[in-house]
Amino acid sequence: MNRLLIVSNRLPISITKQKGEYSFQRSAGGLATGVGSFYKSYESLWIGWPGVNVRKNNQKEKDEICEALSAEQCHPVFLSPYDIRNYYDGFCNNTIWPLFHYFNHFAEYDKHHWNVYKKVNESFCEAVLEVARPDDTIWVHDYHLMLLPQMLREELPDAAIGFFLHIPFPSYEIFRLLPWRKEILEGLLGSDLVGFHTYDYLRHFLSSIRRILGYEHTLGDVTVGNRTVRVDMFPMGIDYQQFAEAAESPAVQEEIQKAREQYGDRTIVLSFDRLDYTKGIPLRLEAFDTLLEKKPEYQGNVSLILVAVPSRTAIEQYQALKQQIDELVGRINGKYGTTEWLPVRYFYNYLPFEVLVANYKLADVALVTPLRDGMNLMAKEFVATKTEGKGVLILSEMAGAAPELGEAVIVNPSDRDAVMDAIETAMAMSEEEQSERNRIMQKRLQRYDITHWAADFINRLDDARLLQEKRSERILTAEMRRRLIADYGSSANRLILLDYDGTLVPFAAKPEKATPSSAAMDQLARLAAEPENEVVVISGRDRHTLESWFKTLDLSFIAEHGVWIKERGQAWMMPEALSSEWKEEIFPLLELYADRTPGAFVEEKEYSVVWHYRKADPVLGSLRAKELKDDLLHLTANLNIAVMEGNKVIEVKNAMINKGRAALHWTAKKPWEFIMAIGDDRTDEDLFEVLGESDYSLKVGQTASRARFNLPSQRDVLPLLRECTNCDEQRERGKAHKSEKKEKKESVTGSAPL
Repeated sequence: MNRLLIVSNRLPISITKQKGEYSFQRSAGGLATGVGSFYKSYESLWIGWPGVNVRKNNQKEKDEICEALSAEQCHPVFLSPYDIRNYYDGFCNNTIWPLFHYFNHFAEYDKHHWNVYKKVNESFCEAVLEVARPDDTIWVHDYHLMLLPQMLREELPDAAIGFFLHIPFPSYEIFRLLPWRKEILEGLLGSDLVGFHTYDYLRHFLSSIRRILGYEHTLGDVTVGNRTVRVDMFPMGIDYQQFAEAAESPAVQEEIQKAREQYGDRTIVLSFDRLDYTKGIPLRLEAFDTLLEKKPEYQGNVSLILVAVPSRTAIEQYQALKQQIDELVGRINGKYGTTEWLPVRYFYNYLPFEVLVANYKLADVALVTPLRDGMNLMAKEFVATKTEGKGVLILSEMAGAAPELGEAVIVNPSDRDAVMDAIETAMAMSEEEQSERNRIMQKRLQRYDITHWAADFINRLDDARLLQEKRSERILTAEMRRRLIADYGSSANRLILLDYDGTLVPFAAKPEKATPSSAAMDQLARLAAEPENEVVVISGRDRHTLESWFKTLDLSFIAEHGVWIKERGQAWMMPEALSSEWKEEIFPLLELYADRTPGAFVEEKEYSVVWHYRKADPVLGSLRAKELKDDLLHLTANLNIAVMEGNKVIEVKNAMINKGRAALHWTAKKPWEFIMAIGDDRTDEDLFEVLGESDYSLKVGQTASRARFNLPSQRDVLPLLRECTNCDEQRERGKAHKSEKKEKKESVTGSAPL
């Protein structure tokens, strides 16, 4: 594959400087641990902050750090203490982190922090542009850099860009609290592929882009302008073999032996986390306290090893949490402890790898009960170390790992009694059952390890790019555009069929506001003024509206999707004999659904009825539309009636009516030298279907279509029409210029002496 650029807030290696010397150590955190275990197996470069402060004008020190990191396939982004304070401690950890973990009462909405967040994302963009090559695959990670994909897209429009979020994506009701929700979503949609740990996070994201930006999706594919963004789930794995093999290593066995001498044959319950309010550590301690109080037989026989790795110590909530945990541990140990037994062994520090694995291996029970967690790799690491089978994982249903690790004892972390019961259940579980549960989970984790996870994401990103390229092949290229304009200019007669809403004017949330712009009116006037042209405006709107809008122009019309047609200079006529008696049966059903769907309304036309839901809540409107369509199909089964789904509408009309049949009135009139049809929604597919293979049919947008070509967006329609009319005007100016030169030449020749 091409070179992989990994971009994250922190590099997998942190640099510290003491007495003028640099020292390197592995960065803490799930992302650095997980991704750091495989990235060197690729031709890759990791871009991120190295964790050291360098003065802005100290170029020598920056060069030294760059050179040292290059050996580790890393490239630094230098951030100032001001940036870290406002971007990392401020917006990332005082706004995004609590909000996305459903602790919205902790979230702060500081505009200054937001501005610094944007500035730092721009700094990361500049760093990527410094090293990026044309064929690089760029993989952006996590909530610190949610604006970066769109920034990169603007600078590198053809780049392969993926984004993965390592924390939960919250429900729409939580996410909508963020003042900069639109900018965050637009930033993420600069990617070709957006990845999440679980289906729930994916579902919440799709709901938010639908409700906030108005983007629909088809099986996770979202059309954004002229691109398709794929949204998918990839539950992050671990380096399974590393933990399984380390569990049997001499260094780990030595650590286990030391611990056994300390704890004896007591049952060991392990709680290992970063110190964070999302982890639910106080609730675990309370559940353990309740167990010892209600079941005194466990006193002296069970020890809880509580490891809390320091995290974000400058933030007030973390300081308060540290104090709360200290007090709880002190209370439990003071209440139950003896000279020979301490109920809770509390460690507030970072554990070296061998000590961590020894704790996993030693523990009889792992208590992993976060209140909300993106994935929780520690649960997977614990299972991987249980090579002999014995050991029980108690896992919160709120952890992203829960769907994968269903054989664990799953609990609601807020239910103290349930957690207490889970601990008792785990301690009473037979070794045979423990081994069977772990064996199933281990096979799953071994198959979908960190390498498989990364390869899966990158392969899906490649697929997304191939899909993008395939759809781009249908885009009207510059060469085909020139050919279209040349064919237009050389034709003696032309038929031009133009849809209205979404084609000549942007699709409007409020139909009554979609009046033609002055630019659209001017361009239609220019087209209609050319004697070679027959211009037909096609719409689902009623004939009276179209006539009132375009009464000053010499145009032809198709109204109500083909119920009425009007040739220029003539009266309106119906190409088919229609009846509207069926409306009495249909109309009450549409009104009922409008009443049940706030924002929906019914529009009655002469020979059709339309249920609009563009003003309704997008999710409710879509749900009601499906229900209504099913009911209508049953109701109209024995009637010559068609149920047509359009852009935020359900229309019921006579089955023989569509834009294609109406267009035949013009296509059959004469052998046209040039035919061009442009439309944007499903109703225009009937129009494209009746055209010939050499005619120019153009679908606005990149969705699949019967049209020969796609135009990227509605904004491209008027410029294309303008180029066509400019072609004729240039040709006429050329003719006039030649005629003028000829007249001058004849005048000079006539006056010259013989």
